Amino acid sequence: MLGLLAQLNDPQLVAGFQRRCGLFLIEAPQKNRDGAKTGSRVPEEEPCGALRSRGGRQDPNSNYKYEKNGCAAEVCGEPKYEVRNKFLHLLFLLSASLGHEVFYITCLPCVEWNVDPFLCRRLVNMWTFVMYIGQVMKDVLKLPRPRSPPVVKLEMRVDAEYGLPSTHAMAASAISFTLLLSAPSRLQFPFHLGLLTATTLSTLVSLSRLYTGMHSVLDVICGLLISGLLLLVSFPYWEAIDHFQLNNIMSPFVALSLGLLLSFMYPDLDHYSPTRGDTTTILGSWTGSSIGYWVNRRVGQTFEPEGVLPVPLPSLTVHGFAVGVSRCLVGIAALLATRHVMKTLSLRALYWWYSVPKNDHDAKTRKEIEVPYKFATYTSVGLVNSMLVHRVYMLLGL
Repeated sequence: MLGLLAQLNDPQLVAGFQRRCGLFLIEAPQKNRDGAKTGSRVPEEEPCGALRSRGGRQDPNSNYKYEKNGCAAEVCGEPKYEVRNKFLHLLFLLSASLGHEVFYITCLPCVEWNVDPFLCRRLVNMWTFVMYIGQVMKDVLKLPRPRSPPVVKLEMRVDAEYGLPSTHAMAASAISFTLLLSAPSRLQFPFHLGLLTATTLSTLVSLSRLYTGMHSVLDVICGLLISGLLLLVSFPYWEAIDHFQLNNIMSPFVALSLGLLLSFMYPDLDHYSPTRGDTTTILGSWTGSSIGYWVNRRVGQTFEPEGVLPVPLPSLTVHGFAVGVSRCLVGIAALLATRHVMKTLSLRALYWWYSVPKNDHDAKTRKEIEVPYKFATYTSVGLVNSMLVHRVYMLLGL
């Protein structure tokens, strides 16, 4: 069993998948101690483990900021690579973007605005639950991402994070199958087509993590298994959670206190990693949305479909498409404006409180600043998403 786990965690598997998809590491430029550039062509195949000793000492986390791409940042240049299949390259980059903030702040709210707030509420609940478990597991287990070389790494922003499990794979599968399991009670649609779509999206996002060099095969498999287990365990309680979230007088206080508590209790590392900030972003979005849904229920405006459920899917017309696009553009503009204003105001307040110079941009990574400003910013985004945007639509006649 240990041998199988080691094989699944081997970076050569990832490098082999990249080469089969047309992505090749052609040179790893370095500088010697005299400052002269040196370079060596990376062989396409080499016995497992043969490349691991290159580059000198290896930090326990191969992605530590001073060991970028497996060698010291001051003596290592960016790896050069060649793309021989542009279609797969674009497909996997697009699939990988489904796990980034730009997707969550656009596509998830579009479900809220154009389909059914009930479904968006379920998605946000499960997304937050699964992502928090995955992010914490990363920083507790502290297992490194694949080494480069032999792997080509295409996303350097998250390279300082640990690897196992793949939270992209977890989020993609959780969102896809939560929607699949929740939608039949709300919408009439061919279940087999929904199952095919959910499976395809989960597979593409999972494979994109291998293509971008961010995860090993073991990371992706564990992410999918953990996500499936969390879905299985939580599914019987979805209705009870939904009822508490909408109807209990303590719901907003529980959401706010739980979101803040989990954000500040997130595991500390001996180096900066974006996982804490990303997790706070998710918790803030969930907190704001949860409070907004509770308020909507209290004032009697849930903006959910009326009539006998499940309702049939509306036919796609030019007018309906134009209205849907307009709603998305107005909503996204509102969220981006909220994000900008709240980020600016909260950072100014925290910089003043902690006597931080305005030009000290690195201060944003300090826990006492990062957690409050991101939590306040994205709690506001969640509130605007669930409460304000729908009322703007009513004023605009959308």
